[in-house]
Amino acid sequence: MFKSLVINKDDSQGYHTQVKELNEADLQDGDVLIKVLYSTINYKDALAISGKAPVVRRFPMIPGIDLVGIVEQCGNNKFSVGQHVLLNGYGVGEKYLGGLSQKARINSEFLIPLPKDITPFNAMAIGTAGYTAMLSVIALEKQGITPESGSILVTGATGGVGSFAIRILADLGYSITASTGSNKQAQYLKRLGANEIIDRAELSVEGKPLMKERWAAAIDSVGSTTLVNVCASIKYGGCVAACGLAQGMDFPATVAPFILRGISLLGIDSVMRSQQDRLDAWHRLSQTQVADKISEISTIVGLHDAIATADKLLAGEITGRVVVDVNA
Repeated sequence: MFKSLVINKDDSQGYHTQVKELNEADLQDGDVLIKVLYSTINYKDALAISGKAPVVRRFPMIPGIDLVGIVEQCGNNKFSVGQHVLLNGYGVGEKYLGGLSQKARINSEFLIPLPKDITPFNAMAIGTAGYTAMLSVIALEKQGITPESGSILVTGATGGVGSFAIRILADLGYSITASTGSNKQAQYLKRLGANEIIDRAELSVEGKPLMKERWAAAIDSVGSTTLVNVCASIKYGGCVAACGLAQGMDFPATVAPFILRGISLLGIDSVMRSQQDRLDAWHRLSQTQVADKISEISTIVGLHDAIATADKLLAGEITGRVVVDVNA
């Protein structure tokens, strides 16, 4: 028997989440059995745990879109018993049973080896948020954005993606403007590497189709009106990597920035990225200095604390990343 966080939906209790004891027969089909060491609580996990958005596609469900652990059984020769493996996305925690469990059975095609220069804890402190941030930085680089191009805007700066985007960009020598609704976190953002802090209110209300050119590029995890105003404020020929929708899925924009300033909007999906993209992003992460700031970016909780922590995350009371020690 082992412990898992389980979401269920039934006539007697409605939508509910609790820690339960399961056995291996309760796990889904898959060719790799993993002893999970750590998982995470991302924004999507918090929505799933709370039931505040229709994230879960089947019940019962174990949430957790990230996991790192040790292979106990493998039905092919892709991984060896005792090897550390890593998972981000692929619908795990939504369609497939996820990482907030002491054991998981996963399709080997969803897994990559844990990079040798990253510890299991740091892999989850980075998690989907850091991996998405790196995918976003790589996308900007492919568009020719360099430190010499000018300042890069990062929205949702105190969140997981924003925190890691700032740290990665700073490590690469970029000048960074951080947008946040939490003025008390200004010192935290500056320690990560932000050069300038702006209030998110500047970008969250309706603006003009074209605004003053301020930034060479941006990484946006907010969406909606904020993303519209970000696009309207990018310098000629710049680009925006859009990787989140915390403010909303809508995009009430005009084509003016794209036609009159030639900017590009780059959609960043982390869920179904190719194995090669994943390996490339995690290799880049292993070469950065993000681990130096892990203690500032991450909070660790136990499996029994996951439900309350999810509520705090949705209430904006969590800064950075939440790592879950599923065996604590």
